[in-house]
Amino acid sequence: KSYLNLAVVAGIEEGGGFKNHRRGNYEFEEEDKENDSDHQCFRALCCKGPPPARPEYDLVCIGLTGSGKTSLLSKLCSESPDNVVSTTGFSIKAVPFQNAILNIKELGGADNIRKYWSRYYQGSQGVIFVLDSASSEDDLETARNELHSALQHPQLCTLPFLILANHQDKPAARSVQEVKKYFELEPLARGKRWILQPCSLDDMEALKDSFSQLINLLEEKDHEAVRM
Repeated sequence: KSYLNLAVVAGIEEGGGFKNHRRGNYEFEEEDKENDSDHQCFRALCCKGPPPARPEYDLVCIGLTGSGKTSLLSKLCSESPDNVVSTTGFSIKAVPFQNAILNIKELGGADNIRKYWSRYYQGSQGVIFVLDSASSEDDLETARNELHSALQHPQLCTLPFLILANHQDKPAARSVQEVKKYFELEPLARGKRWILQPCSLDDMEALKDSFSQLINLLEEKDHEAVRM
């Protein structure tokens, strides 16, 4: 290297021995290595760039009043249960997960609002339907009719569905198998992407796992669209 030659010349001119100057040159070389190592670390920290953006999906969340839609979404967003107020029109929450962000439009479930649900379906990429598994027979019948209507709606029929049988912590709660049979999901939803899961506010891990399964269905639909 050039600095090695300069060190040798300097040693001859000053009458110094090669040994000392070679040692001095070695120290310079070690210092250069340390500086290069620092530079590499700086580049690794500085040039790494931001992490890849998580995909975002727009979902619609429907269900009768009292099914627990607002409470479930608020709990997923780590909001205080003391501030939960039943949705009368619609609200939108961005719910973050490790591999996706779900922009969930929750629609109120009162009798006078349900007839307007379809006005808010456009642009949805998936559906969350929440039902009260401990409700009366009349309310369960109404929920079944609304779910059947959603599953067959032109703007929703090809989308992934997450159906949550909520309030499993209540004594009168019906099991997932009972709900599946009563709602006639096997014949009605055959060939569609849907998941039926039990849930309650007491088991957030199970709820998050249900949403992870929904995200998997959304990703699969995305990949299919790319291949087409």
